[in-house]
Amino acid sequence: MLLKANVDWSRLLEKYIDAGLGLAGKIVVAFLMVIIGFKLIKLLITIIKTTLEKSEIDYGVISFSCSFIKIALRAVVIFMAVAHMGIEVSSFIAILGSAGVAVGLALQGSLSNIAGGVLLLVLKPFQVGDYIVVDGTGCEGVVAAMDIFYTKLKTVDNRVIVIPNGTLSNSNLINNTNQDRRLIDITVGVSYDTDIRKAKEILSDIVEQEKKIMDQEGVDIFVSSLDDSAVTLGVRCWVPTQEYISAKWRLNEQIKLRFDEEGIEIPYQKLDVCIKSEIDSIQE
Repeated sequence: MLLKANVDWSRLLEKYIDAGLGLAGKIVVAFLMVIIGFKLIKLLITIIKTTLEKSEIDYGVISFSCSFIKIALRAVVIFMAVAHMGIEVSSFIAILGSAGVAVGLALQGSLSNIAGGVLLLVLKPFQVGDYIVVDGTGCEGVVAAMDIFYTKLKTVDNRVIVIPNGTLSNSNLINNTNQDRRLIDITVGVSYDTDIRKAKEILSDIVEQEKKIMDQEGVDIFVSSLDDSAVTLGVRCWVPTQEYISAKWRLNEQIKLRFDEEGIEIPYQKLDVCIKSEIDSIQE
């Protein structure tokens, strides 16, 4: 009787060992499927991205599409690995669907980011490579990439700003590089004693010497306003968008240098402080 109990125990132990080894083997194979599948997906995404870049498709669409395809294919690989482990896919999907409600509520922001990314691709307020300003946030820079959840901006000092697509799609955007030319609008104040005609001639000469000015668009030099302590002169001229910043800096510098050379005063706010000594107060 004792021997029979021992034999039953041995068979039961052997059964569980075989089942454990079989399950371990399935887990190892499923793990390898995930690793190999992810590597193949990465290779496939690289091929798709390279192929699309050779066409005239916008880079933002390429980046967003590749990000979406990568996530979808990874989900397929995970389902295949789960099915290989012997878990019913239908049951797994049912469990996942039940948990999806709670997960969906927790990930409302992520879902809104996906929807925002789709809106940005459809409406195209900007493209990769454009310099944009997100009004009211202090964020601005060149659009470096558009993923399924986020858009990345690279600043002039080489920092990266990551903005959720949902936030970006609901914000006021200023696209500084969407057009091929931009208007430089400079105002400078001069003293009321200044010869306005002479000052305008100097400004005209400065503009003529700036090589990046688009002459065909015309140049405007005018009296902008008569302020309390200065006559404000204005200069408006068109330059290629990529030359806007450098051309404006050069014009500002030349205006200051030439006005100094010609003795034209640029008024600035002054505060006269009168200090009355204690002795003077007593004498009075």
